[in-house]
Amino acid sequence: MKKNLFINGNWEDGEKYSELKSPYSREVIAEIAQATKEQVNKAVDSAQETFNTMKGLSSFQRSTILDQLVNLLTTNKDKAAEIISLESAKPLKFAISEVDRTIETYKFAAEEAKRISGEVIPIDAAKNGANKIGFTIHEPIGVIAAITPFNFPMNLVAHKVGPAIAAGNTIVLKPASQTPLSAIFLAELLAQTDLPKGAFNLVTGSGKVVGDALVENEKVKMVTFTGSPEVGKNIKTRAGLKRVSLELGSNAGLIIDKDVDVDSIIDKCVNAAFSNQGQVCISLQRIYVHEQIIEEFTRKFKERTDQLVLGDPLDINTDISALISEGDLSRAKTWIEEAVTEGASLTTGGTIENQILRPTILSNVGNTSKVSCQEAFAPVVTVNKISSVDEAIQQINDSIFGLQAGIFTNNILNASQAIKHLEVGGVIINDVPTFRVDHMPYGGVKESGNCREGIKYAIEEMTELKLVVWNHN
Repeated sequence: MKKNLFINGNWEDGEKYSELKSPYSREVIAEIAQATKEQVNKAVDSAQETFNTMKGLSSFQRSTILDQLVNLLTTNKDKAAEIISLESAKPLKFAISEVDRTIETYKFAAEEAKRISGEVIPIDAAKNGANKIGFTIHEPIGVIAAITPFNFPMNLVAHKVGPAIAAGNTIVLKPASQTPLSAIFLAELLAQTDLPKGAFNLVTGSGKVVGDALVENEKVKMVTFTGSPEVGKNIKTRAGLKRVSLELGSNAGLIIDKDVDVDSIIDKCVNAAFSNQGQVCISLQRIYVHEQIIEEFTRKFKERTDQLVLGDPLDINTDISALISEGDLSRAKTWIEEAVTEGASLTTGGTIENQILRPTILSNVGNTSKVSCQEAFAPVVTVNKISSVDEAIQQINDSIFGLQAGIFTNNILNASQAIKHLEVGGVIINDVPTFRVDHMPYGGVKESGNCREGIKYAIEEMTELKLVVWNHN
């Protein structure tokens, strides 16, 4: 089935089409239009021409459009989950959860559309400010190019499209090449709302063509990107004076203190490490366990991990399915083997079963092993022994990444140490670093990014602050 581009409110043929295969079955599930540079520029022109119309909508109108989208998504929730599962091999139980989060994300956007406000500035606090008042307003920035990844093909799109609409911007969306069907479905739903024609445009195709054309187009005022640090750095270098919002990689760490009840945290740790095959930006990748409880933790962590069900992502009982590509499967297997060669112990997993990588736990892993210092994006987690929380903090900070980290502890001083010294964008106390709700400020430091998402905070990124000074005289 051919899937086309969505430009200026119309479906447009591509000059070429590319086969889209299921990561699990490897069967062709669609043919996806490959946009040319000219079509990308046409989509940007459409967004630019619609911008004044979009900017002129009241906050109530923008909120209503987002509410309409929420209702359509709610009605079509099962279909949306099946699309995610089919194109990304995300197990259906997690795809359903993603759709629920996506609906909530657009609800937050609808609410925040009504809350965009500035502040009053006490101009007369200055010596020459008598008889003047000042205030600020937030105005939409213009055309936003959104470039999104495969791992949350609906919710991470929502984190860009939702605040963009709420703020009164127009959008050109380039979804990941492996997961365009979710974005196409979104376009179909938005076409049924009161969103002005041309305010949302969808261009599918390769990053080399579509992504580069968006970054280079002078009419694009902001690029918002979620993906690898390498691509993010390239975008930032080439974007010129465009605003660039980057959500990049991570190898999230968790500290488990000696006073923790192991049984109470095992399920959370397993889910955090292996949900969506570990293809989550804040997937639990490094665990540092106090030496007094590490044997108990490792034994129970392995027992629970070995119970996970491998299989077809469309089966509601499946916990683990295929990685997004055969290349990622091969890479992950190689990294595991390298870690073992370098001295790590293979606690469980490490093998491939029907093209699915079994959930893998590695112990005593060196800091320079790829599975520790790089982003695995696979069902692989390391478990290392520590003698103190301070030692674990140093280990977590010994990384080019800094998105989120977690700590389980009953010691308030150790929790305070983690808050103060962990070099990350978010510290999660008594939970896994994979915790996220969609209205909280989310983002990292170092090579994990340069911004904060979460609807309210993304709106701030997507607006310009204008100062007004009013002279009473």
